[in-house]
Amino acid sequence: MTKLDSKIPGGPLADKWKNHKANIRLVAPNNRDRIDVIVVGTGLAGGSAAATLAEQGYNVKAFCYQDSPRRAHSIAAQGGINAAKNYQGDNDSVFRLFYDTIKGGDYRSREANVYRLAEVSPNIIDQCVAQGVPFAREYGGLLDNRSFGGVQVSRTFYAKGQTGQQLLLGCYSAMSRQIGLGRIKMYNRHEMLDLVVVDGKARGIIARNLITGEIERHSAHAVVIASGGYGNVYFLSTNAMGSNVSASWKIHKRGAYFGNPCYVQIHPTCIPVHGTQQSKLTLMSESLRNSGRIWVPKKKEDAEAVREGRLKPTEIAEEDRDYYLERRYPAFGNLVPRDVASRAAKERCDAGFGIENNETKEGVFLDFSTEIQKKGKEAAYEQGISNPTPQKIIELGEKWVEEKYGNLFQMYQQITGENPYKTPMKIYPAVHYTMGGVWVDYNLMTSIPGCFAIGEANFSDHGANRLGASALMQGLADGYFVLPYTIADYLADDIRTGTISTDSPAFAEAEKAVKDQLSHLINNQGSKPVDDFHKRLGRIMWNKVGMSRNAEGLKQALEEIAELKEEFWRDVFVPGSDDGMNPELEKAGRVADLIELGHLMARDALDRNESCGGHFREEYATEEGEAKRDDANFTYSAAWHYADDARNAEVYKEELIFDNVELKTRSYK
Repeated sequence: MTKLDSKIPGGPLADKWKNHKANIRLVAPNNRDRIDVIVVGTGLAGGSAAATLAEQGYNVKAFCYQDSPRRAHSIAAQGGINAAKNYQGDNDSVFRLFYDTIKGGDYRSREANVYRLAEVSPNIIDQCVAQGVPFAREYGGLLDNRSFGGVQVSRTFYAKGQTGQQLLLGCYSAMSRQIGLGRIKMYNRHEMLDLVVVDGKARGIIARNLITGEIERHSAHAVVIASGGYGNVYFLSTNAMGSNVSASWKIHKRGAYFGNPCYVQIHPTCIPVHGTQQSKLTLMSESLRNSGRIWVPKKKEDAEAVREGRLKPTEIAEEDRDYYLERRYPAFGNLVPRDVASRAAKERCDAGFGIENNETKEGVFLDFSTEIQKKGKEAAYEQGISNPTPQKIIELGEKWVEEKYGNLFQMYQQITGENPYKTPMKIYPAVHYTMGGVWVDYNLMTSIPGCFAIGEANFSDHGANRLGASALMQGLADGYFVLPYTIADYLADDIRTGTISTDSPAFAEAEKAVKDQLSHLINNQGSKPVDDFHKRLGRIMWNKVGMSRNAEGLKQALEEIAELKEEFWRDVFVPGSDDGMNPELEKAGRVADLIELGHLMARDALDRNESCGGHFREEYATEEGEAKRDDANFTYSAAWHYADDARNAEVYKEELIFDNVELKTRSYK
């Protein structure tokens, strides 16, 4: 097999990207319309890439399974997007953003990639402002910032609690212009079902028209995968129900290595699970941790009374509340990184202090009463009210919170029926983001020449834990400011290639494989619906490959998922036909891929005998219950080669070199 080559440029860290851009090959403007590029996925990463490549003059074919790119899951991002512009004058810098990201990822990401991300971050804000994205502004007109977990500066730009939606609309407007000019051909309601490799290069895809059921061949000189992450392997997650791993998994099966699949982020501020019939979870933005304080009762009897409805949280005295993040991590308090906050919540609930009346008694409070009092007093002083009544202070404080987080509070109240201005929110960790993904080199190319992966679909920038507000940053950085440069270096060889024919044996073979699988699923005549298998997979993953893992549980997961896979192909039932619209058929193919992915995640987690970031092995913890890395043996990224049975998969190790930061135990105390 080919040895991993990350293609990281030489030279000083701060000069790598500048020098790399200066020395890679170009495609001249008059030659770009000779080249076709397929982009799969139209969220922030795929949409920005498609718009930028088309603006440069390439012929772009963009695919999404939704009815419009505006429905990509990027729209659900709430809290903000990071950039090192130092608007608050609190000593932020490109290097500090780089360092926070490396540290936040528990020293398991490439220095070169992370520094490039920090370096281009200011350009993203300028680009989005030019597009008309309505970022929040201060009184004087400057863009406002807030803090997120794992940092001690304010660098997060935001648009209330709907930042992802506003950024996606800006991106979509750029796409729409190119669609109108004919440079982007948009394929809505199409799902990629295989990658076509011709003479060792990615040359197209096989897609299914989800309305007509037609199987289509599409060729290009390069294929870009921008289809997001794989959190739905757990069934319950904050991801949209349609989010899936299939595009990434199809290229993995064609030879693209899969990097660090066990790195999964558990977000600490989600609305707790309510029951067994729930189909997804709802995220409450991390930005709320700027103003909310997280706590549980100090007394178990109070926690039990809250769960049983005999005691309201507002009736618990201040001295009887355990603000456990502020107690354990005084330097960062409620703004510790997500993995740290999530494990701390789990520890309190496992110890019997959970406050939610669900099956597992898991939940903690996110309380805004302190912030309401503080901001109410500030507003009263600003308005010249010398002796405000308690009611006036609360009124002014709630108004400030509403201006900052109003839509998030409305969403919470609509879902739970509780008013978060008057009573604390109930939250608990849930699966949110996946740091693992398709392995890519510095140019964002996978181990298949001509096949690129960007945004959450790749593994490149976040290590073992992503800091909040960095997902949008990476997606737009890859799409607007990285891929358009690096893909030209590859495409420079194709200006005389001409149109790629779809009549080759490689296209025929890939199309036949797709049709054979669809036919098998339709004609299987099993007894269990697809969701039955998905839910069972989710339970295995959450219980044994979730927030906390151990060797025995992972070994059990490997066996149980192997059995589930065999049962799926033997006993799944898919109604309808494959020659028209059939959501159950779509779901079946996606769950088949998630089962195989889950198997690899368990294998990767079992192989990594350390704790780091979101990968927490119970056997490898400090006396205080924190993650305990093994830098002597595991300072590498795992790049897995596909195997039908993950227990037999081979792994390559990309050693991580740290020349600019010191490897040390993360501390947020």
